[in-house]
Amino acid sequence: MSSFRIDGKTAIVTDGAGGIGTHIAMTYAKAGGNVVIASRNKENLDKVVAKIESAGGKALAVATDITDQGQVENMVKEAMDTFGSVDILVNNAGSWGKGGLPTDLSLEHWNEIIDVCLTGSFLCAIAAGKVMIEQQSGKIINISSTAGTKGNPGALHYSAAKAGVLSLSNNLSFMWAKHNICVNAILPGLIATQMLKDYNVVPSDKDKDGNPVPRLELPPDPEDVADLALFLASSASDSITGEQIPIRRWCKIDRFWQ
Repeated sequence: MSSFRIDGKTAIVTDGAGGIGTHIAMTYAKAGGNVVIASRNKENLDKVVAKIESAGGKALAVATDITDQGQVENMVKEAMDTFGSVDILVNNAGSWGKGGLPTDLSLEHWNEIIDVCLTGSFLCAIAAGKVMIEQQSGKIINISSTAGTKGNPGALHYSAAKAGVLSLSNNLSFMWAKHNICVNAILPGLIATQMLKDYNVVPSDKDKDGNPVPRLELPPDPEDVADLALFLASSASDSITGEQIPIRRWCKIDRFWQ
């Protein structure tokens, strides 16, 4: 359907070389968008750009530390200089950090995770938002987490940061509605990225007897997050703002703490 296309629109995807970010970037390119991918590692970004371009898409890699305001502003400037607009921002960059007891959590590590997950999203939203206000249009999609709503006792700093992302989304959606800017949040649960598969975090698709586990009892794939991000970036979601949309199946780890 044409309403799910983003032809000619320019999207910035932070952590565009990560598991979920790469899938979002490639999905946007297939849907006709110009994609600007950002992360600290330029070499990894260039590999994703090469894949997008080999498939006929348009992409730009911008090495960016999203906790550095100057670098974030440069990211937006390069997007504008190359493609002439910033229509979509996906605040995907984040970090789990090290889990453990709250009493063992150092202030340094707390600040590190808050900076990446929350402050970085704020800086990117403000930099892109200034362009969108001038354009009087835009879509901001903040990647939060189910940990931001149900909590995660093993990752207090991450849960608090992702809850902050939800508050950021709520406030910006209200304040920027008059500028025709939709601001929504996606809340992934456990997603079957390659990294988590390698860490054996993702449950097996076979039960103890070797039988297939029902699809809806397994974690979603990164492609599922990308499909939702495309919907929220497209004109199909023009009447949706200020929403928090979980993406999860019926996995116990996503519904309960234990």
